Amino acid sequence: MAGNSIGTTFKITTAGESHGPGNVVIIDGVPAGLKLSIDDIQPDLDRRRPGQSKIVTQRQEADQAEILSGVFEGRTTGTSLAVLIRNTDQRSKDYSNIKDNYRPGHADFTYNAKYGFRDYRGGGRASARETNVRVAAGAVAKKLLKQYWNVNILAYTQQVGDIIANINNPELITSSQIEANPVRCPDVNTAIKMEALIHKLHEEKDSIGGIAQIIATGLPAGWGEPVFDRLKADLAKALFSVPAVTGVEFGSGFAVATAKGSENNDCFNIADNHIITSTNNHGGILGGISSGMPILIRAAIKPTSSLPQTQNTVNTYKQKTTISTKGRHDPCLLPRFIPIAEAMVAITLADHALRQNAMQLH
Repeated sequence: MAGNSIGTTFKITTAGESHGPGNVVIIDGVPAGLKLSIDDIQPDLDRRRPGQSKIVTQRQEADQAEILSGVFEGRTTGTSLAVLIRNTDQRSKDYSNIKDNYRPGHADFTYNAKYGFRDYRGGGRASARETNVRVAAGAVAKKLLKQYWNVNILAYTQQVGDIIANINNPELITSSQIEANPVRCPDVNTAIKMEALIHKLHEEKDSIGGIAQIIATGLPAGWGEPVFDRLKADLAKALFSVPAVTGVEFGSGFAVATAKGSENNDCFNIADNHIITSTNNHGGILGGISSGMPILIRAAIKPTSSLPQTQNTVNTYKQKTTISTKGRHDPCLLPRFIPIAEAMVAITLADHALRQNAMQLH
């Protein structure tokens, strides 16, 4: 199975599935000497793990990370860093009724079309369960970015269904504001409405999608490669690699389609002897290279596909049938997507930071 790695200099490779023994990530490119322990990794895993509130799946996984290699006496050695997270609360029998049936919105059919065989237990490799080790790798990337370049990455829930948070200056949002409620929306009043909607849909055996906002601050100008490895392209690929992501936009995004050039252009200015732009419609990236302004990204997340209500489908024998998905699923993916989004952005930025570091000798 190809396509299990991402990155060039800071590169991660993952393995594992939803109902296997566990998931593992191998991280190449971590410089030697970085102070690193489980305490640097576990907090983000705790934010992603299931069972943390009433509005997420009630699967009980501790998601306890184990560092298998690449760290000696509390510092990275410069060799491959391996992190393992064991699965401890699988209920494979919950999926026995879908062994031959294709779940609407899932990769069951396409995996069968590609491989002629699939692990039907929770979606196997197609499950978002494998994102736990991405979050572990992202925690390493975040520490690297913070320590050497003072780069910070935060994400929050901007929209659930048609409920939209009112955030005027996303680059000023703090992690404590985001973590103040289970929806992970810094607009407290809106978060209450979002949570109520998620509860309502859960009772109706349904789910809801939304939008996450991701902000990266502190980047210098100059990160990114021309043409095919543009920073924007790599960030989009990293986010699109997350199972539930169906759309990604930067800065003003699709709003530029109705804007005039005079309205969309960000005029250059000087502040504290640094070149900046007066506005940030470009979202911190010009020509595929960071401009030094905050990187602003929005990712659209689809509603959870696994529903306990009856839906029409077909089976592997090309017979029409119905399906009702058992198991424990998130009525809204946004709260647990937030640390995953931060991780994928951090992994990409760490890769480009190290690539840029190799480009200039001074």
